[in-house]
Amino acid sequence: MAILTADMKRVIAEQGLGFVATVGADGTPNVSPKGTMRALGDDSIMFADIRSPGTMANIAVNPAMEINFVDPFSRTGYRFKGSARVVPHGTEEFTALLAHYAGSKLAERYRALVIMRVSKAAALTSPAYDLGATERDLRRHWRAHFEKIQPPD
Repeated sequence: MAILTADMKRVIAEQGLGFVATVGADGTPNVSPKGTMRALGDDSIMFADIRSPGTMANIAVNPAMEINFVDPFSRTGYRFKGSARVVPHGTEEFTALLAHYAGSKLAERYRALVIMRVSKAAALTSPAYDLGATERDLRRHWRAHFEKIQPPD
């Protein structure tokens, strides 16, 4: 069943950085940013394990996962819930999936790939929109904010 819409795939591709939430064996949450996100077909999201010991340990005991993508300027995005599985380095599936990362300078460091099959997706929208802000307003505000906090050249 197709869950990922064209717009969801666009946001994943544009942002690249997703925030992955997992739960450990002791029930504690772990949120970890991953910069290797790819939409995989119409129902899965994939990322690489480069140095994700907490995430990988959590998946081993509990495959439940949520991934959030947020455009920091428009303050919109998506949240995806699902179940993860690990594709180990050196397998045929790993080699085939590596084609999605053609040109990546970090691909040689990928220890595994993680595929989350999406079971639920929902839009994320800032409450600022409820107060009448427009996307243009928010983009202008956050662009100025991020420019202001940049270190000097």
